Parts: sequence; structure tokens; C-alpha cells
Amino acid sequence: MLQLFRLARLTRFARFAWFVLAFNLLVIVWGAFVRASGSGAGCGSHWPLCNGQVIPRSPSLKTLVEISHRATSGIALLMVVALAVWAFRAFPRKHDVRRAALASLVLMLMEALIGAGLVLFEYVAENKSIARGLWMSGHLVNTFLLVGALTMTAWLATQSREFPALNHSRLKWFFALALLGMLILGVSGAVTALGGTLFPVTSLAEGLRQDLSPTSHILIRLRFYHPFIALAVSGWLVFVAVFARRQNTSELVKRFSTALIALVLGQLLAGLVNLLLHAPIWLQLVHLLLSDLVWIALLLLAYNALRRTGQTEFAG
Repeated sequence: MLQLFRLARLTRFARFAWFVLAFNLLVIVWGAFVRASGSGAGCGSHWPLCNGQVIPRSPSLKTLVEISHRATSGIALLMVVALAVWAFRAFPRKHDVRRAALASLVLMLMEALIGAGLVLFEYVAENKSIARGLWMSGHLVNTFLLVGALTMTAWLATQSREFPALNHSRLKWFFALALLGMLILGVSGAVTALGGTLFPVTSLAEGLRQDLSPTSHILIRLRFYHPFIALAVSGWLVFVAVFARRQNTSELVKRFSTALIALVLGQLLAGLVNLLLHAPIWLQLVHLLLSDLVWIALLLLAYNALRRTGQTEFAG
């Protein structure tokens, strides 16, 4: 009876962890809408207050967008705090779920600080400085790491209790390069999205002229390289997925390998359509969500492909 009670508690934790991950993905997408719609300065340069008030009177549409993002981000922070506390209550000392949940909390606090910095230093709205691009890049990397920590918290609680023993030396380095490539591609995408927001174009020819002009702003010239980085990284991800499938024939590896390849192809298609349609906001959001899903699929594939057989312990 006691064992059944513990199993039910761990199952509830795992479900909550997946819910926290899904909620954070929605917050991330909504944050991209704040940037793309130019609503980042909706509360002025005030944080945590909005235009110097807790609840602004007669707020503009951009203020409402910014406030809603802050509210959902605050809820997400509280959920990650609850996740970490629950993990420490439900799992024993030195358990990997505890470590992943703690990493999620630290990265979530970093996410809040970076968001506050963007507002307080006025790296929002029409700010075209290189510093804004650097802050956005750091924001993207931290977001990916946060999503990764939340993913591993949920997966470890659901499926297994240990991080993998890295037995396949070559495959280990293939995955390390794939993860690094995803971070570089993500930074490239963040800079490209920022350049597209600040310097919109109405045709491919106009965009190409801007990209190749030596007098163009650096945010414009950098976006020229994003499609090439995307093709290179996507090709490597597909190769790693196929190679991992051949090295480890488990059912989970097959599933995540297939999912990763499908998501990569979907991401490339979304990027192409994004380019042809001159990056409408709704497609930018889809593009960002797909990149997060690719990151999640890559992490889960790496975990299961490198995992020593016989480690699985189901929580539910």
C-alpha cells in the first residue's frame, strides 16, 4: 500500500512537471509576441512596476500586452518554485530529479533577471544597439537551458532515475556538437528576428540588398547568415538522429529519432515560408515554438540513445 501511494505521488509530480514545461513554452512564445509587436516598452523603463504603477490606469494595447507577459512570467516562476520544492520533498538526496528541478529554478531566476535588464536598460521597442542583440542572444541561450532543465525534470520523474552513462564515445561527441549547433542556430535566429522587427522589408530583393550592403546596420547584415547556419545545423541533426538510431535500436530512440527528423524538416519549411512572407508575427511564433520542440526532442533522444540499458524505473 505504501509503495502504491509513493508511486501515485511520483506520477502526480511527473504530470505537474510536464504541465510546467508546457506553460513555460506558452510564456516563451508570448514573450516573442511582445518583441515582435513592439510592446516591450509598454510599461516604459519601469520594473517590476508598470509605468510607475502596480496597475496602470487607462493602459494602451502595448501596455496590456507587456503586463500580460509579466503576469504569465510571474505565474511560471511560482510554478517552477513549487516544482523545485515538490522535487525536494518527493525524491531523496542527490537524486537527479532534485538536481534538474534546482537547475530549472536557478535558470528561471536568471530568466527573470534578464527580462528585467532588457526593460531597465531600455533594450526594447525601437532600440537598435548591438548591446540589445547581445542581451537577446543571452536571453535565448538561457531560455533554451531552462527548457532543457524542465524537460529533464519531467522526463527523469516519468521514466528514469539516472542521467545516462556515456558509453558511446563517438555518439556522445556527436550529440554535444548537435546541442552546441542548436544554441548557435538559436542565437542566429534571435538576431535575425530582431533585425526583421527593427528593419522590416517588403520583398526578397529589398531584403537581399540590405543584407549585402556594407553600409547596412550589423543586425541586418548578420541575418544573411541565418539560413546557411540553419541548413548546416539541420543537416547535422538529421545525421545524428539516423546515426543514433543505428547505434541504439530501442523503441524510445526510434520514436525520438523520428520526431526529431520530422520537427527539423517542419522547422526548415516554416523558415522558408517565413522568408517568403517577410516574417509575419504569427509565423515567427510558430518558428520559435518549433525550435523549442526540436531542442526538446534532441535532448530526449540524446538521453535515451546514451542511456545504459537496464536503468529504467517507471514512475507511472
